[in-house]
Amino acid sequence: QVPLVESGGGLVQPGGSLRLSCAASGFTFKMYYMSWYRQAPGQEREFVAGMSSSGGATNYADSVKGRFTISRDNAKNMLYLQMNSLKSEDAAVYYCRGAAFWGQGTQVTVSS
Repeated sequence: QVPLVESGGGLVQPGGSLRLSCAASGFTFKMYYMSWYRQAPGQEREFVAGMSSSGGATNYADSVKGRFTISRDNAKNMLYLQMNSLKSEDAAVYYCRGAAFWGQGTQVTVSS
């Protein structure tokens, strides 16, 4: 059983939107801070957004503030990332992280 499984990536045009999902299992999801990271080719993995266990606090990388929204559903053990106004520089593999686990990643491609 894989603790974190991302989905929702794909190809989108600049200015478009995508919603990423992360399904968690095997740990008490509602007790953990959860976050999204991304890694573009040739670059280091970078923090994108994070959310407290209760969902009451969030933080974002400056590069995505105002465009991306992190959310969670503790009843469903799900983490989400709504990405709007996508730019070419947002293209990367997006990873879900929590409770010392990493997901396998989902590819986001932004191209016309």
